[in-house]
Formats: sequence, C-alpha cells, structure tokens
Amino acid sequence: MRVDAHQHFWRYNPRRDTWITDEMRAIRRDFLPDDLGGLLAAHGIDACVAVQADQSDQETAFLLDLARRHSFIKGVVGWVDLRSPHLDDTLERLAADPRFRGVRHVAQAEPDDFLARAEVIGGIGRLTRVGLPYDILIAPRQLPAALTMTARLPDQRFVLDHLAKPLIRDGVLEPWATGLRELARRPNVCCKISGLVTEADWTGWRAEQLWPYLDVAVEAFGPDRVLFGSDWPVCLVAAPYERVLGVVVEYAASLSTAERDALFGGNAVRWYGLS
Repeated sequence: MRVDAHQHFWRYNPRRDTWITDEMRAIRRDFLPDDLGGLLAAHGIDACVAVQADQSDQETAFLLDLARRHSFIKGVVGWVDLRSPHLDDTLERLAADPRFRGVRHVAQAEPDDFLARAEVIGGIGRLTRVGLPYDILIAPRQLPAALTMTARLPDQRFVLDHLAKPLIRDGVLEPWATGLRELARRPNVCCKISGLVTEADWTGWRAEQLWPYLDVAVEAFGPDRVLFGSDWPVCLVAAPYERVLGVVVEYAASLSTAERDALFGGNAVRWYGLS
C-alpha cells in the first residue's frame, strides 16, 4: 500500500485559521477529501493519514467523520488535551476507533521548553498504554526539548513531522543536523519527509536545495524510519502535489526497491498501524 503519511483537511474559518496569512491566501478555502482523492489516485497513492491542523476536540471528530466516509483515509492523527484530568478516558475512547492512529499538538507554537515539561511528558506517556504514536511538530530551536522528551519515554513511538522544519530558505544545516542525528539515535523515533518546500523559497526553490537536508535525514534514520508525506494542501503555497511527490521520487531513485516501498508506504503502515 502506497501512503501519503501527512496531509490536512479543513473547512476554512478565518477567525479560527489565523495561521493562514495573507502570503498563504492560495489555501484560504475549504480542502476536503473530494479535492484530494483524485490526486492520490492519479499518482498511484492508495491511502493517506489526515493530520490535525486545529487544536480542538471538534477537529478530531471532524477528521474521524471524514475517515469513516472516505475509505482512502486510513488514519487520523488528532488532537487531545494532554494535560486534561480526563486524558485516560479520552484516549481509551479514541483508541477504540481503528481510524484514530495518533496524537499531535502544535508544539512549534509553544515555548521552546514545552515538550520537556513534566506535565506534557506525562501526558504523552499515557499514549504508550493505548499503543498510539505521538507526532512531534517543532522548529529546530525546539530539538533539545524533543531530545529530553524522547529520552524519558523510551517505550513510546514518535513520528517527527517535516524533519523539524530546517531552515532551507537560508541554506542553514547546523545546529539542526546535529540535533536531528541525535534524535535519530532513539530507535522509537521515525521522521516524515514532508513540509520541506514550505521551508524553502516558495517562488524560487530548486530540488537540489533540498538534497542536503534529505541526505542528513535518510542517513540518520535509515530507509526503515522515513515516511513520505505531502503536507497537502499547505504545500500548495510553494508547489503542486505532483512536484512535491516528484522531488521525493527523484531523491529515492538511488534506494533499493524494498527501501522505496518502505518510504512510500510500508513504514507508515508499520508506525501508524494502518490496515
């Protein structure tokens, strides 16, 4: 099964979706399964994982409802309040739905030490009991906190989104590369090759500008712990779906057939428990 392991759906709400700036006006509209299904089929992608974009219980319910009505949405990475006194009950209820396959919080918008805080680590640690991975969404400056968190939760599965958003536009590798390599030493962490075009110059990026960052990630994590994700529709501010996919296909041409199969589906199936 070929899987796009990272994309979003939403009904655009200007009061809620303030993160979509004027510069991103191309995505100031609804994006729903009917907009994506044809794209996936046209490019030989069988399934996707829908990831939260809003921090609310309503968002999680919205994505799960879409997944029930569209069979190509094989998994939902939703949001839960990790510091809620009712967290265990919420996780038990959500984990009972085979479509609910993980949890994410927009940690990139939080203070740099957010993921290292005891109450947050404690909440994420509750996912282990119900077998759900946690998606790490951070900027490079937050890698130290992610290292602290993952060290304290060695039995918890983690998926790093967007390679921790390296500063591709500025051509900067360090200290991001050192932090990523350190994170990759945790065998319970994998990473998504996703969201890279939006970290580059949206109007003038070239594929070869992404290669150094992909080299670091694939060398550090290995082909068995990297997952392809388009970050559609956010990627549309910088490139159409086919170009985002094409960059990763071109890069992966030097991998073996088995390694490409893992990158474009097998690893997502394994880490998220898709079926």
